[in-house]
Amino acid sequence: QVQLVESGGGLVQPGGSLRLSCVASGFTFPYYHMSWYRQAPGKERELVANIRTAGGITNYADSVKGRFTISRDNAKNTVYLQMNSLKPEDTAVYYCSANHYLRSSDAYWGQGTQVTVSS
Repeated sequence: QVQLVESGGGLVQPGGSLRLSCVASGFTFPYYHMSWYRQAPGKERELVANIRTAGGITNYADSVKGRFTISRDNAKNTVYLQMNSLKPEDTAVYYCSANHYLRSSDAYWGQGTQVTVSS
């Protein structure tokens, strides 16, 4: 049974930090590119960051460059998103996603974790 379980969301003040985690099970984690997406109320889901299988190549949305860092631990089947200098516009449900490095149709999603940035 495939599972992606996100955690680490919550309420934080502007300028604060959070670290999201996504633990994967039921598939061969090292063979999958991993991504974080987010969806704010009334908006479409958008890519926040992704990381290739071996972890050497990362990509970020312009809105989070310099503030967010994606990383992965293939030994723990876990991908992380370190979020610093948070802004109210970062408020959204954050989703973890996995895509097989060869078969793009082989993809999985987590249930999401809420991040709220507010004073």
